[in-house]
Amino acid sequence: MFRDEAKIKIKAGDGGNGCVSFRREALVPRGGPDGGDGGNGGDVILVADENYNTLYHLIHQPRFVAPSGGRGGGQKCSGKMGRDMIVRVPVGTLVRDLDKNVLLKDLARDGDRLVVCKGGRGGRGNQHFATSTNQAPRKAVPGGIGEARNVRLELKMIADVGLVGLPNAGKSTLISKVSAARPKIADYPFTTIVPNLGIIRGKDYRDIVVADLPGIIEGAHEGKGLGDRFLKHIERTRVIVHLVDMSPEALKPALEAYKTIRKELESYSPVLAAKPEVVVATKMDATGSDKNLKAFKKKVKNALGISAVTGTGLKDLVRELFRASAPSDGVE
Repeated sequence: MFRDEAKIKIKAGDGGNGCVSFRREALVPRGGPDGGDGGNGGDVILVADENYNTLYHLIHQPRFVAPSGGRGGGQKCSGKMGRDMIVRVPVGTLVRDLDKNVLLKDLARDGDRLVVCKGGRGGRGNQHFATSTNQAPRKAVPGGIGEARNVRLELKMIADVGLVGLPNAGKSTLISKVSAARPKIADYPFTTIVPNLGIIRGKDYRDIVVADLPGIIEGAHEGKGLGDRFLKHIERTRVIVHLVDMSPEALKPALEAYKTIRKELESYSPVLAAKPEVVVATKMDATGSDKNLKAFKKKVKNALGISAVTGTGLKDLVRELFRASAPSDGVE
């Protein structure tokens, strides 16, 4: 099940207490203090792992507590160190401190790590407090308290291309034809209710990741329909692919549909709306779609006509996606 948000409570391990002990052995007069130090508490570390694509595994375990350090012992024995707790999250996870309302880190690459809570330091044993005037100290330091946080995790998918459009614009059909993704496809609105990722294999070992979002409707930025909840998943993309249904049975006329989505993108984020855009006219196999596309191109000149059902225009579209999503240095 897909989850892109989670709230968890995190507690690092406490440090172990230092020990008060004295060396008592036959033939060893005045052995002196030999209390060992307590062990440090374990840290809680968040690690970005590309093998995860949802936060669902954290929903049923809302609290993570790292082991505490062990108490120091006699004969200058140090306590056991608390083991660090590793919590794996998907690449692209934002980590926020709920109480302070600050962003701690964006785990944007595989292997990125964040010590979100530091374990308490182990206390010192009485061996450290012996002086010339106090040769039998009965003092030891208790272990430090491990840090604790209330954390909000928010997943923003890492994709090169983001597909947007009204419901039933053909996004799921398109991603199923150009990648190995197999989203649910049906002839009613809001078939897609969670984002889907697909990978398009290219030449020279270069691939691009495509994110298919649930359909957006007018007023989405105000919470209508599925709202703008999933638009965050294309904030990292290099290019937006705007799909417009050209069939006579479309939910809205093509130009009106295009303006609706543009308005919602601008209302959600000017930065998102300013991203490079590839406009794709879909369902060109439908009767009357040629006429609609001709009228649409009078206002949106660079629209690419495709039919995901027949495969018309898909090669040209894929070629354009690789070009538009290429890194800024121009390397394919």
